[in-house]
Amino acid sequence: MSLAPRVVLVHRTTEYEELVAHHGTHGQAAFFLSSRGRDIGELADRHRRTRAALAEVTAAIPLTWRQSRVERRDLDRFLFAPEDVVVVVGQDGLVANVAKYLAGQPVLGVDTDPGRNPGVLVRHRPSEAARLLPVADREVVELTMVEAVADDTERLLALNEIYLGAAGHQTARYRLGLDGDGGVAEAQASSGVLVGTGTGATGWLRSVWRERGAELRLPGPAEERLLWFVREAWPSPATGTSLVAGELTASARLRLTVESERLIAFGDGMEADALELTWGQSVRVGVCRERLRLVG
Repeated sequence: MSLAPRVVLVHRTTEYEELVAHHGTHGQAAFFLSSRGRDIGELADRHRRTRAALAEVTAAIPLTWRQSRVERRDLDRFLFAPEDVVVVVGQDGLVANVAKYLAGQPVLGVDTDPGRNPGVLVRHRPSEAARLLPVADREVVELTMVEAVADDTERLLALNEIYLGAAGHQTARYRLGLDGDGGVAEAQASSGVLVGTGTGATGWLRSVWRERGAELRLPGPAEERLLWFVREAWPSPATGTSLVAGELTASARLRLTVESERLIAFGDGMEADALELTWGQSVRVGVCRERLRLVG
């Protein structure tokens, strides 16, 4: 007998909950904010909307289905199953946070704060959950992801972008090149390298792209094409700046060889879950074979 689907509700602790946990009570948290000219009411309202959305989505789960909840900070320890339907209740970034841990499960993004969130990935209201859950596996769009694979086979996936550089964003030293380019690589010193997808083109990648006035066309979310940029490359007698931007098609790979004591690679802003790279290690970055299956 096959198992009934399981709905996994993904959420994160609200700003209000974090503030009250830090100060002990609502009153103390309110006093702390008021002493800085802020009103706790705005955070409390957003907290109530989030809790109401979670309650409405939970009530929409079919009675014969199983359900589970996972908080953002516990994603790296949660075991997703093939039959899961993942419902992300929160902000767009929370969908990106969960994407790297999935293997084809459909993801339904529910917006808890319409008008405040862009709604790029959390495309639906809580009231739509009852209609969408039964058809979630059939009404999806597949979004391109990016991967980084180290020479020791460690692998990192991301939906928006992967950053490679020094922890703390200090100067990173490395050699950069493209696979199939005859082994040509340039020694560089920079603030790191950013490789992003079409989904990431609505965030950090777009910011760098706009600063550069780049002639490169931004990819679409489902397009098997990435853009990469070197941040603040520094020219010197030992380091160059000729390879600072480009695109990667489905089969192309950007290759980085570490020439610092320690560099890291992390995806979608989750620096706590990073690949550790030491002197002489190489990492290759390109289009990922897995895709995020987002309920459209």
